[in-house]
Amino acid sequence: MSTSLDTTVLSTPERFLLLPRGKLAAMIDDVAKGFLHGRLKTVREALVWKLDALSEYDIRRPLTATGTNLLGLVKHMATCEAWYFGEVFGRPSPEPLGRWQDADGSDLWATSDETREQIIDFYQRAWKHADATLGELPIDAPGHVPWWPQPDVTLFGVMIHVLQETTRHAGHADILREQLDGRTGLRAEYEEEIDTAARATHCAKIERAAQAAGGGAGNAGPSSPPGAVETTP
Repeated sequence: MSTSLDTTVLSTPERFLLLPRGKLAAMIDDVAKGFLHGRLKTVREALVWKLDALSEYDIRRPLTATGTNLLGLVKHMATCEAWYFGEVFGRPSPEPLGRWQDADGSDLWATSDETREQIIDFYQRAWKHADATLGELPIDAPGHVPWWPQPDVTLFGVMIHVLQETTRHAGHADILREQLDGRTGLRAEYEEEIDTAARATHCAKIERAAQAAGGGAGNAGPSSPPGAVETTP
């Protein structure tokens, strides 16, 4: 009498467990890589959208004490993707990149000669090269990041790192954009109309709580940065 298992009554996870170990591992790897790649694509687009409808001055001007600016964040992530999904895996980017040893922070801001379109195009070309690397290499493909203390890596580890970096800088861009004109959100279709009165009320409530925690309005004040040194520009 046959004792074969009727797999049609099993759930999808149960059917996965019946796969040969190697095939199951490969499927899990593909799902993980596809998920991370999908998240990276979404956050890339969000970062670029933060430039939408702003003047050339506003996308370039320094908005923090360390000079962080919107167009510079896009330029920086373009350079990061070109390096991490290029040279690290023996697939040099076609872009004319400087040597990593010579990195001087110039990828964090745009010169007056660099246009918005040029930098966005650079980023999108970096996406294309990165996407090709992600499509062709397995998730455990070995790579080498010479500027890391532990340089031997896998594609999985680098995907996590680049997704983390892109998400972090997209968060920076979100705050910078809100400071400029109040616009927030992940992309245009999710953007809500700005209610200035509601925002003012909300901020006033938070301010009162902060002052109460700081000992009252007379005692509340900004913190002094540790080790700050004033220099002449």
